[in-house]
Amino acid sequence: MEKQIPQFLKDLLIEQYGEEISAKIENRYKVQRPVTLRANNLKTSLEKVKEKLDEAQIEYETISWYEKALIIKNVREEEIRKLEIYENGEIYLQSLSSMLPPIILEPKAGENILDMTAAPGGKTTEIAALTENKAYITACEKNKIRAERLKFNLQKQGVKSANIMVEDARKLSDYFSFDKILLDAPCSGSGTENIFDKNFSKELVERSVKFQEELLSKALKILKPGGEMVYSTCSILKQENEKVLERVLSKGNAQIEPIIVQDIEVLPSKIAGTITVCPTENYEGFFVAKIKKLR
Repeated sequence: MEKQIPQFLKDLLIEQYGEEISAKIENRYKVQRPVTLRANNLKTSLEKVKEKLDEAQIEYETISWYEKALIIKNVREEEIRKLEIYENGEIYLQSLSSMLPPIILEPKAGENILDMTAAPGGKTTEIAALTENKAYITACEKNKIRAERLKFNLQKQGVKSANIMVEDARKLSDYFSFDKILLDAPCSGSGTENIFDKNFSKELVERSVKFQEELLSKALKILKPGGEMVYSTCSILKQENEKVLERVLSKGNAQIEPIIVQDIEVLPSKIAGTITVCPTENYEGFFVAKIKKLR
């Protein structure tokens, strides 16, 4: 039996993107995407990862915008998990879309960086890798079980520059002050195959919006004046993305910093400078915005 896209989602997509684009999105929800991974430079090099994949007769291709990312062509995830380079933390299985926010954040060595909703650790480990373990990372996760998974992944990936805080990021003290913040906000997952999950609903979208707005408001309070943050979701619904930004940024203390991407198909965005990655054969639907605090 073919998986069915919820009617309320169909209606929202048509309302927001029109019938032609919506039909394209609906078809791509049903695509089985290939495994994608990131070579972990804290433990190895891209060349050594390629050598190991070649030895295992695993085919791959590179992408233009991130040299450490590989698309696996001929095997599924369970086969990659059997490899020594996976067991040793020399690679991290991660969707291409979710690799974007840390790159767009542009973390630097010596910066004080907050990952507001960090588990299971894909973006935290990527920030550590991008800064070669030379930034000061606070990885916040409110769920104790997920925080343990985060701890495991940080250790496995060789991250030495991150401190885990088991806390609801909305409750962080306003006395905190960070150079940069990554807020990959909990969302409905409307850009992913989560739309076929029994828990995906209009009510989930509404609950997510409230949570996202509270997190973003807190982020801007604890971001240093002149500091930058990235807001992202794996949703393509404007309720969770542009509309959240519009309400929070209407207070006038921050501005959008334009994002430019190449070789990635994007959907029309309501706010110039933000990007909404269109679901494709290789990419999940994803929204990313970069924000600078003015004062």
